[in-house]
Amino acid sequence: MPSPIPTEQLDAVLALLRRYPEGASVDAIHRSLKPVPPRRSLQRWIALLVQQQRLTPISAGRGRRYRLRPEGQAPEIAARVVAATPAELDVSAKAQEVRSSVRRPPIQRQPVGYRREFLDGYRPNETFYLPKATRDHLAAIGKKAGVDQPAGTHARQVLDRLLIDLSWNSSRLEGNTYSLLETERLLQMGEAAEGKDVRESQMILNHKRAIELLVHEAAEIGFNRYTLLNLHALLAENLFADLRTAGRLRSIPVGIDGTVFHPLEGPQIIEECFDQILATATAIADPFEKAFFVMVQLPYLQPFEDVNKRVSRMAANIPLIRLNLSPLSFVDVPQRDYTEGVLGVYELNRVELLRDVFVWAYERSSARYAAIRGSVGEPDPFRLRHRQLLADVVAAVVRGGLDKKAAGTAVQRASEKLPEADDRRRFAEMAETELTSLHEGNFARYRLRPAEFAAWQKTWR
Repeated sequence: MPSPIPTEQLDAVLALLRRYPEGASVDAIHRSLKPVPPRRSLQRWIALLVQQQRLTPISAGRGRRYRLRPEGQAPEIAARVVAATPAELDVSAKAQEVRSSVRRPPIQRQPVGYRREFLDGYRPNETFYLPKATRDHLAAIGKKAGVDQPAGTHARQVLDRLLIDLSWNSSRLEGNTYSLLETERLLQMGEAAEGKDVRESQMILNHKRAIELLVHEAAEIGFNRYTLLNLHALLAENLFADLRTAGRLRSIPVGIDGTVFHPLEGPQIIEECFDQILATATAIADPFEKAFFVMVQLPYLQPFEDVNKRVSRMAANIPLIRLNLSPLSFVDVPQRDYTEGVLGVYELNRVELLRDVFVWAYERSSARYAAIRGSVGEPDPFRLRHRQLLADVVAAVVRGGLDKKAAGTAVQRASEKLPEADDRRRFAEMAETELTSLHEGNFARYRLRPAEFAAWQKTWR
């Protein structure tokens, strides 16, 4: 987890830029600050100030400059984005009502069943769980450069970090006891932490595969049976005694610990409601309303025997990844707040607490990936155009256990698929650079297994 950024460092950047009304480049800011900070730290600060709408980027690429945004032109993001993780979120009065209700002892709470009218009463683009001001706020902080690029471009740019963040945080919200560093080691090196239940390791690895589906198949995913059932199958792999359960809607009653809510029974009605949720989500135009809708309605229906909330958290990222918005990784979300928000939906059909958690979580996640994206620079259009061919040749070299000589031949053969000589030379250089840059912390983006990478390293001479 990155350290909170002290406000005096942000203020120093703002104070400096008051001397440059036409804006200044990162290099100019870096040279002028005293003491001179690490460049990566400065890039992180600037990305956060842009995220807070306190700085405005001018132009793009190497000529990009930053200047102060005129006062009163745009609201600042709440300071809690930068602050340390709270033990409990500061929520609205309506959300506090929900929190107080679900904190009463179960014996004092009224048992309730599934209410179909909660779903039936929702009208896409007429009903809104998120007010317009909230949707506009999320759009402002989640919007990334290159929104016209292919679906999933932004998620691929931050994939190495997203795999760890979302796998760990989503698992943590389920009570998984892996630490962040243990999660990194498991995902990057395939090494399970000592003393942990094997189901915890499996849960994290399953998240990784589900995230890869969302990112690598960004153009194909949507609110349809293919996506949701396969998300469940990936997230539930090796966690059910009956292998046929993964990826199938449930046909048996289920109970949920810690709540007086009794989920819907009857396979036919469950299937009807599931299809209705998918159709409704598809019809919703706003990506943030769409994301939050599935976080509300999927767990409420409990369409699967288990793993329902995990599916909803992954599914909430579908519209964000497709539109190249900042992904939602639930960074720092207090487990109790999330659980109580879901209980408010189960028992009261009230979304206020879960909504506050969702908005806070997105602010936190968006600030994180703005900082990461700010440190990696602008995307290379050539690399973007040929990313699939690059992925294919890198994966083939590693899986084939090729040494440097054989890899050079493979790269040249792959480059011949491009019609222009200049493009072939550039692609060969890019692929060879990528191969020499592979290490234990970045090979996951080519969907390589740790064992494959380890075996290849022994032959890479």
